Amino acid sequence: MNFLAVLSCLSLLLAAAVAQQPKPCVVPPLMSGGLTVMAGNVMSTGTISYDAFGERMRVRNFGVAGNHTLALDQIMLFKQKVYYEIDWRKFSCKKKALDTTFIPLHVPSDAKLMGQVFMGSSSSWGMGVLVNTWYGDLPQNGTYSSIFTEIGCIPMTFTAYTPASGWTTISTFNWVVGNSNPMDYIPPFLCAKSKLDETETPDTIFTALESLAMKTQKEQ
Repeated sequence: MNFLAVLSCLSLLLAAAVAQQPKPCVVPPLMSGGLTVMAGNVMSTGTISYDAFGERMRVRNFGVAGNHTLALDQIMLFKQKVYYEIDWRKFSCKKKALDTTFIPLHVPSDAKLMGQVFMGSSSSWGMGVLVNTWYGDLPQNGTYSSIFTEIGCIPMTFTAYTPASGWTTISTFNWVVGNSNPMDYIPPFLCAKSKLDETETPDTIFTALESLAMKTQKEQ
């Protein structure tokens, strides 16, 4: 095979790769990072750890309302369909039902591609990052859109709307692949006697993360 033939084959392969449409991806199974949650006119910030192997997540969420500092520590166990909400200020722990229909830290197989763009600039290496925006439907007549990096499938921003809870935006940053503390997903001792209230409607991950925002609003 001569040089021109090889060059022609490489050109065809490159064109095929460029023309290929992005497909729903799978995030790294173990991750830790930071997040902000916006619900209505209230914003909180915190840290997040995610374990896809065990299907569990821990979110430490902090907010300020007037002169009050509020903090919630949430351990979400998707396999057990429960989560623990720990208020260290009050030294209390509640065990609540968790609706695991949708988990935003992955791209659902039925997600639709909205588009692909560079966050920043594509003019030079290191000036931007290529991302894909996906969208789809949520249970209870809701909708969502999410942004993941093309390389690595790292979650960046998630926006959801449901008639019951309105708009929620979750932004993540400073992701590190891996979990440094395996104890993160084990409820602390003060949760040992917590009983599940089965009379309440199960929370989704969105209403669970909105808990701090709702508490903040009550303090205002």
